[in-house]
Amino acid sequence: MKRSTTGFIVFGIILLLLVVFGVSFFEAIWSFPTFSPIPLMVIALVGTGIFVTFWLGFPQIKHLKHGIKVTSGKYDNPNDEGDLNHFRALTTALSATVGIGNIAGVATALYYGGPGALFWMWITAFFGTTLKYAECSLSLKYREMDKDGFTAGGPMYTIENGLGVNWRWLAGAFAAFAIICSFATGNAIQSFTVSDQLYSEMSQIVGANHFLTIKHELWSGFFVSINQVISGLIMAGAVSLVIIGGIRRIGYVTGYLAPIMAIIYVAGAVLVLIYNVDKIASSIGLVFSMAFNPPATIAGTGGGILMTMLWGIKRGLYSNEAGQGSAAIAHSTAKTKYPIREGAVAMLGPFIDTILICSLTGLVIISTGAWKHTEFFVKMTAHSTEELKQALDLGIYNGKELLNSSRLTSFAFKEGLSWIFNYGDKIVTLSVLLFALSTAISWSFYGDRSAAYLFGNKAVTPYRWIYVMFVFLGGIASLEAVWAFGDAALGFMTFPNLISIILLSVSLKKMTKEYFAMEHKSYK
Repeated sequence: MKRSTTGFIVFGIILLLLVVFGVSFFEAIWSFPTFSPIPLMVIALVGTGIFVTFWLGFPQIKHLKHGIKVTSGKYDNPNDEGDLNHFRALTTALSATVGIGNIAGVATALYYGGPGALFWMWITAFFGTTLKYAECSLSLKYREMDKDGFTAGGPMYTIENGLGVNWRWLAGAFAAFAIICSFATGNAIQSFTVSDQLYSEMSQIVGANHFLTIKHELWSGFFVSINQVISGLIMAGAVSLVIIGGIRRIGYVTGYLAPIMAIIYVAGAVLVLIYNVDKIASSIGLVFSMAFNPPATIAGTGGGILMTMLWGIKRGLYSNEAGQGSAAIAHSTAKTKYPIREGAVAMLGPFIDTILICSLTGLVIISTGAWKHTEFFVKMTAHSTEELKQALDLGIYNGKELLNSSRLTSFAFKEGLSWIFNYGDKIVTLSVLLFALSTAISWSFYGDRSAAYLFGNKAVTPYRWIYVMFVFLGGIASLEAVWAFGDAALGFMTFPNLISIILLSVSLKKMTKEYFAMEHKSYK
């Protein structure tokens, strides 16, 4: 069966299921099955991560130092096949992972799962590091070169070339869900968060009844402001200017953008923690204690430890994308003839994204006490001021729903940097803009490689224009709908990738032993 035929069949099945059962059918991947108290997605991700970690002998501990050396350019050979050097391949992948998940995603996890959710994000990152090593090494090994001399890699090629053409249907499923996920997780969520953050800032300046900020009802239940439309258009324009140039322009832009945005955000977070240095120990204590014993008054922890675990792992996956397979598409562009070499580089991704940046966000929110101020960031079902006050006094959070969670992080930064100036929240606004833009740029590449796999290079240009359209739509869309479908697509593209990692684990172990048994000479 041709790849294009596989693609049409897979998309047809997905569309049929969506029409018949709705998004809830796909969201069930994150729900609690009848046969297990733990969601299937959690079992699959953590279970595969633990298996591969022990099978390969803890490469995230043994070989992380080697990955740092490779990233520094020590072994770069410009004559090797590929599109980007190791550093730019990493920054392209990081531009997709270091994003809204580090700002809004962490806040969401802390709101619904309490401070203990941060612990489970760490667990996801530790074992996710091995998953990132595995999926990226395999993508390098089984990548192809197209007729124009560009790399074509990722889990879809790993599945087809590593497991055989009889598995093409699974490769097609991954590519199809990667395309869907690129429209939701990759850009619409990013664009929405930017739009909503800028709307909040504009409302503070000119008020909610200004012609820029007043929301008009276009149809029943759908409201949009001129400010949101402008934000969507700017985001769409900026993304289109970069992605039309392909992977080399994407790599060039992200090579500068990723380090700059990380430095700005990390510097702000470090300043907050320096001021609250006396609260860091107690904050870390809350993370560990509430990981296993979350209080019932936390908004979403009515389900206890499993709910805390779920939110930590969900947002951990969304943040570092380990096991999802998306980053493997970026890393497969690396200029190297040693697949394991780029796998070692890829391990830096979850460390930088989750262990460093997500931890900083979480500790800022916890140490400033912002995580307790949920009344500022939720919409209420109370019918009167008295009823609302009573609910808050009693610590009752049922019936309350988190809005744009980046506002929670903004509040934390503003409180934490008040000793310097009153504009700490503006660091978050700038970071949201830069993070979202870089994520949308990188995810466009994941989607167009998936489209090229299924339908050939002729599909890339139409895909890019549709992608830009979704960037704009995300700026005026509903957060709940976008997050729901994004989580669902993310989950379903993860399973084919995890299956390929497990089935190719013997080959991966052999590759690892052979590579680290050889002498590594500096090219320079």
